[in-house]
Amino acid sequence: MSEPIVATPIAAHGAAQLPSVTVDSYNARIKDEEGFVGDQASKGAFRDILEEWRKRAKKNGRDPFGGMSLETLPRKKLDEILKSGDTEAASLVQTAIEDFAKELAGVIRRFLKLKAWADVERIVVGGGMSRSRIGELTVRRAEMLLREHEAAVPLTLVRNKPDEAGLVGGVHLAPSWIFEGYEAILAIDIGGTNMRAGVVCFNRERAKNLAKAAVWKLEVWRHADEEKLKRDDAVAVLAAMLAKLVKVSAKNRIKVAPFIGIGCPGKIDANGSIEQGAQNLPGNWESDRFHLPSALRKEVGKIGKHETHIVMHNDAVVQGLSEVPFMTDVKRWGVLTIGTGLGNACFTNRKK
Repeated sequence: MSEPIVATPIAAHGAAQLPSVTVDSYNARIKDEEGFVGDQASKGAFRDILEEWRKRAKKNGRDPFGGMSLETLPRKKLDEILKSGDTEAASLVQTAIEDFAKELAGVIRRFLKLKAWADVERIVVGGGMSRSRIGELTVRRAEMLLREHEAAVPLTLVRNKPDEAGLVGGVHLAPSWIFEGYEAILAIDIGGTNMRAGVVCFNRERAKNLAKAAVWKLEVWRHADEEKLKRDDAVAVLAAMLAKLVKVSAKNRIKVAPFIGIGCPGKIDANGSIEQGAQNLPGNWESDRFHLPSALRKEVGKIGKHETHIVMHNDAVVQGLSEVPFMTDVKRWGVLTIGTGLGNACFTNRKK
């Protein structure tokens, strides 16, 4: 007689105990005399370093970037410059990578001194930069610098596309019973520039441990371009994105569970409110009277015939969870996400 399936309960928002891991720390905010240490290894910090080298070059009478704004220059364009562009511009990008790698290595050393990060055996680097050649070179160089400082922690790049890792990780917020009767969940990834919603298929016929979980359908909204955007308007747009995804899933006969996993910046309270770290979102998301899961549940209603369950956690935590199937060979590991800020979390694998 086979063993009965134990139905894992729905986790609390921002929970430390998740089905596969214990979240030892997230959203750690280390400060020094210059401010938050994580800001030294953010996407904006790299642009600032590159701009400073550009200013030095312009003093010699020529702008290697031909007047282009580095603020809005796409990562792909920078990769092209690095690969086959003007040699002077490419050399400046290389120099900026070296300086940024030093900053990243220094930040990592600070994190490794935290009690919660002690004995971390591997660090995954995610965020938008991780998918670029610049990001790859930065991470490899930072790893070399860590060895020189006797802090030899291996660094790896997140396997999923940065736009999708924060959605794929949502499946690891779901209880075990979800995987027995359904093929996919809905997931939301809220960032300081974009909000994404997607249908994440489990693909358990290809890998029982969810290593092949993938985004089947994706909706992206760049909220940073909207003027005078209100919080309630953002919730309405998210709800409309979810409704569209439910409809297209039903049309394609994909059995979507009545469950939504959300990754959101900041410190997430067990009741679904955001304590701190949501300053880049439209409106006041840190009000103790605002609960995104409750607001979305009211807008979405049922999925199929069942009430919708929602679990929200920090966005770096959720992006890190996308790596759970690939971290079984270590006990403790961390994630850093290079974006508007530097997201961070560290985990201990739970025994199955």
